Amino acid sequence: MAKSGASSRLRQPGAEGSTDTRRVLVEAAIETLKADGFAGASARAIAGRAGCNQGLVFYHFGSVVNLLLAALDAVSADRLEHYSAAVDRVTTPTELIDVAAAIFGEDLDAGHVTVLVEMIAGASSTPGLGPEVAARIAPWTQFAQAATQAAFGGSALDSVIPPSTVARGVVALYLGLEMLTHLDGDRAPALELFDRAKELASLFQALSAVPSAAGPKEGS
Repeated sequence: MAKSGASSRLRQPGAEGSTDTRRVLVEAAIETLKADGFAGASARAIAGRAGCNQGLVFYHFGSVVNLLLAALDAVSADRLEHYSAAVDRVTTPTELIDVAAAIFGEDLDAGHVTVLVEMIAGASSTPGLGPEVAARIAPWTQFAQAATQAAFGGSALDSVIPPSTVARGVVALYLGLEMLTHLDGDRAPALELFDRAKELASLFQALSAVPSAAGPKEGS
């Protein structure tokens, strides 16, 4: 009877409580993925963390997988907004590397990318989940392409490697570094890679600046 009563109240169109419950469940799903992984993200575990009846998971989302996808959507939207703001004023490759390293540290501390990594892991054993996760990675790849083009655009790099290929490589490298760092608990190798990347970016900037720097001297 208690379940029936709660259900009838939640079914009221536009009820504020319904929106609040969905938000709490999504937040709980995010934290469950971070703490227990995809394998541990059951309706019971998520509802327990949310402090509600597990039946509400199915009432609001239809299935645990749908709820986990909603959690991934929420994290992706939040991080992409943060990433966009962080690279908004980036104009050089070295600046882009600095921002990427800083964001990588933030994501490791907060476990943001863990949500995506766990969903990728879950796709290997859950029919139909792979395409859904892949569709949600696409905006990350588009963002990476826009950011790299802003930093490297108009350079010889574009003629050597297509921007879309660079973007996919960046996303794959970022996720791979996150997974490896999560496994061994040592972020030093990843941070060293960012340092080496910055050195290469500095060299790239120096080489790219040679023709433009020589021009004014010849004309003076």
